[in-house]
Amino acid sequence: MRDEVVEYLVSLGAEASAWKNMSESDWQASLQKALDWKPTHLCEFGAQLGGLYHASSQTSGVVASLEGTGSGVSVLDKMPLKHPVFNWDDLDAKEGLHNRHMVGLSAWQAFMERTHLSLHEKKVVIIGYGLVGQGCAASAKSFGGQVIVAENDPSRLLQAAYDGWHTASLNDVIAQADVVVTATGVAGVLSESMLSQLKVGAFVMNVGHVSHEIRLDAMTGYQVEEVMPEIYEYRKGEHYFYALSNGAMFNLTAGYGDSLNAFDVSLALMAAGVKHMFEQSDQFENGMHILPDQAWKPFL
Repeated sequence: MRDEVVEYLVSLGAEASAWKNMSESDWQASLQKALDWKPTHLCEFGAQLGGLYHASSQTSGVVASLEGTGSGVSVLDKMPLKHPVFNWDDLDAKEGLHNRHMVGLSAWQAFMERTHLSLHEKKVVIIGYGLVGQGCAASAKSFGGQVIVAENDPSRLLQAAYDGWHTASLNDVIAQADVVVTATGVAGVLSESMLSQLKVGAFVMNVGHVSHEIRLDAMTGYQVEEVMPEIYEYRKGEHYFYALSNGAMFNLTAGYGDSLNAFDVSLALMAAGVKHMFEQSDQFENGMHILPDQAWKPFL
């Protein structure tokens, strides 16, 4: 969350209930407040509102929604959906450009800007080898990092090996890493036990969509101090490590996200999806649908 963005939107007349470092209770209250406004359509990155709506007893109100992240699609796929949901994250023009190339590039640019360090001579462990993880690995290598991929899915781990990366279980490499990156969209993938095994002075960075991929909330015995902007030191006795943006999505919180020439494509896809959602959703049954080609290809 960027307070300056919220302030700007409010200055334009928007109503906002959001601020940086919101507590979990404040975050949940803000989501409920949004649903209480009774929106008819949702356009989301992460399915926070959609997940809450579909889990509720509410049966009317939202007519259709758009979802633009893999983690959000995964959440909604497991729920009985009350209206059509259009998935545009899995479009080639979205996942092949934004997910594969831009997230990793912008994350490492933010890393070097915030820490004043390069990746030379550093062991970089990438957790997860989906498209975001693939992009993070490739960008880390181009900036001088020694990349190791940790992935639970055997097929993706094999793909990483065929792509030329060193692969290992997280248990075997966590204590060697200089930088650990979570790129999974799964909460708790970097556990309290893993964090306690980090080498002194290691960095942890999240580029997945879920803020709790890194279980920093479990490090109750550690003193926490923001030693530089967006760099939080967790210290317990002689052991300490650094959490970038305190576990939030680092490329967006501490950096500028996608380049303008890439994100304009994503915005065009989203705008096309909004048009389709308003004009065509009544022709679709309740459930998950990939955004149809005719809804977006004419605009590229």
